[in-house]
Amino acid sequence: QVQLVESGGGLVQPGGSLRLSCAASISIFRFSAVNWYRQAPGKERELVAASTSGGSTNYADSVKGRFTISRDNAKNTGYLQMNSLKPEDTAVYYCNLYLGGNNYWGQGTQVTVSS
Repeated sequence: QVQLVESGGGLVQPGGSLRLSCAASISIFRFSAVNWYRQAPGKERELVAASTSGGSTNYADSVKGRFTISRDNAKNTGYLQMNSLKPEDTAVYYCNLYLGGNNYWGQGTQVTVSS
């Protein structure tokens, strides 16, 4: 069974930075698409950043130029570097792994941007 463990969330002031990590329990992580979603209170879950196994990346318009998705296949870990954070970035952030037609989700990590 695939397990995803997220870390790195917390409280940060506007303009600050956080780096989220997503550690996977599978060695075939390198063949997976790795994505980050977020869900704010009262809103639907939305895709924030996506990366394919080939290294292509894509971002929601709201985070382009501020967030960077990356991965370390040797460590089976994905990352989301978040800079210039805004209050509207406040949400629970979820790591998602897509492999062989299956979706796997982390438990979520809270990110709160507030002064």
